[in-house]
Amino acid sequence: MLAVTTLAAPLLAAAAPVTSTGWASSGSVDVTIDNEHVVTGELAKCTVDGPYSARTTGGTTGDIAAFGAGDTGCGRSGAVSVAQAAGHRFEATVLKRYGGPVITVRTFSAKCATTDTGSLGEVEIGAVQGITVPDQIPPNHRIVIPGGAAGTALATVTLNETVTPDPPDGSLVTHALHIRLFPQGGPASGDIYLGTAACDPFGGKP
Repeated sequence: MLAVTTLAAPLLAAAAPVTSTGWASSGSVDVTIDNEHVVTGELAKCTVDGPYSARTTGGTTGDIAAFGAGDTGCGRSGAVSVAQAAGHRFEATVLKRYGGPVITVRTFSAKCATTDTGSLGEVEIGAVQGITVPDQIPPNHRIVIPGGAAGTALATVTLNETVTPDPPDGSLVTHALHIRLFPQGGPASGDIYLGTAACDPFGGKP
């Protein structure tokens, strides 16, 4: 494995009794290319309220991306919610048409769990090809892929990504990998996610 990183969301106190929530998916595609909108939805999605597990055998979305087999599992034990996703053999081919690299990930996982006052996230990423990544991938490690018009980027690739709201509320969403197409504008737009886990300690009232 190239990286294992644990991340903590900001910690807050609960104002009233609540029920924690969480969900996970093996990945998703939501992009627009040449005025065609391609959306897969969340693949193999589970939630702590059910379905508690899901599996995808994988498949190809045109010349955009190919997902291998993936599994998710979600559950709640007392006040704690846990959500996790794992899979292998992901390939993003969308940038090839613009002269960019094919990005592959051999294995990946994303996991989160709630605490009394916040959430923790963890990501593992196996061998990556098409881009250069460090042996230990820090949180929100972003790689810019050049090649767009007038010096703009074809895409940004963020590994070990954690998204928290502003102002923080103890929740987080973590992605093993996030590809954003032409972030400064261009012939395509949208996002590809690989391995997502989301947790919220104060997600719902009982």
